[in-house]
Amino acid sequence: MKKVEIKPGIYWVGGIDWDIRNFHGYLTQRGTTYNSYLIMDKKITLVDTVKHYLFDEMITRIKEIVDPKKIDYIISNHVEMDHSGSLPKILELNPNIKIITSTRGEKGLRSHYKNINNFIVVDSGDTLNIGKRTLHFVHIPMVHWPDSMVTYIPKEKLLLPNDAFGQHIASAERFDDEIDWGILSEEAAKYYANIVMPYGIQVEKALNALKGLNIDMIAPSHGIIWRSHIPKIIEKYTKWSRYETEKKALIVYDSMWGSTEKIAYTLRSGIEESGVPVTIRNLKTNHISDVIKDVISSKMILIGSPTLNNTMLPSIGGFLTYLKGLRPKNRIGFVFGSYGWGGQAVNEIEKIIKDLSWDKPFEGINLNFIPDNKELQEVKKTGKKLGEYIKKK
Repeated sequence: MKKVEIKPGIYWVGGIDWDIRNFHGYLTQRGTTYNSYLIMDKKITLVDTVKHYLFDEMITRIKEIVDPKKIDYIISNHVEMDHSGSLPKILELNPNIKIITSTRGEKGLRSHYKNINNFIVVDSGDTLNIGKRTLHFVHIPMVHWPDSMVTYIPKEKLLLPNDAFGQHIASAERFDDEIDWGILSEEAAKYYANIVMPYGIQVEKALNALKGLNIDMIAPSHGIIWRSHIPKIIEKYTKWSRYETEKKALIVYDSMWGSTEKIAYTLRSGIEESGVPVTIRNLKTNHISDVIKDVISSKMILIGSPTLNNTMLPSIGGFLTYLKGLRPKNRIGFVFGSYGWGGQAVNEIEKIIKDLSWDKPFEGINLNFIPDNKELQEVKKTGKKLGEYIKKK
């Protein structure tokens, strides 16, 4: 695939990672892209690079436009190695390139790559004239690393926000109006839920900082470039940053011999009878990064496990560890399970719900061995109560 001109004199020159399926614990069924952008001006500028093993793809695309030895600047909006990994290789071709980054960016890049020295450090609000264009820099710390920064080009109304507004999609298409909106919005939600969700306060601040900018294109460092659905994705980011949810429930569970599963499906039946939609995810068949995408929009999260060796199943433990790191706020929690003798799983899960500061309006369900019809009738009644509680929130 050749380079793509996204604005007059500005080119996508990134790499497409068709085969990656796991991105540090995040399941990437559609692969991903590492987007890099070349600005042709008096001072030729490359914005971000690509993961090290796609360097040859990037440099081939750059060579279609210009000799890499003529590049004056590389802007490093974010240190993480999927974006900075090709820096050492391009500096071997052109050691005179100056690297523009934030204070935290310089510190991070020096730690990652010991022999890189040609830095120009910019503060939030600083500008850099490269000829016909003046680049503006805005720091967005903790979206999602301390060094994170965006580059804005007023002449083209173009925002280059690195990881913000990204999605993990490998595609021959480059723009949002060339991809089905359902796929794009799903992948944007999954990306936010798994990577950005802990930093809602910082995202809201960043959105406020960017409000005054005239933007008609957002070119992130993963996935598709936004040009037609910008209001939609900004609306979603605003909602997600405020931890706003919909009046629906998510049931996440695992089961050994089917008892906890019976409780899960009976709770679902009761909640649905109250008029509240329910999504149900068995961790035997659903990856945690896909389940987290459901968490982002669900008001109530029900978590179920049988007791195994005095605690919850490892699959539930792994999910809760992941969940604690992402820290979703403003949720309602409910816990259920089954046991043979000890019965500790429900209490262990409830401790984590408490740590997350979720609302927990009802005592959990913990049934011995196989629930009978009478017990399941009570479970269904509890489901109805939970559904009614969601509707009031």
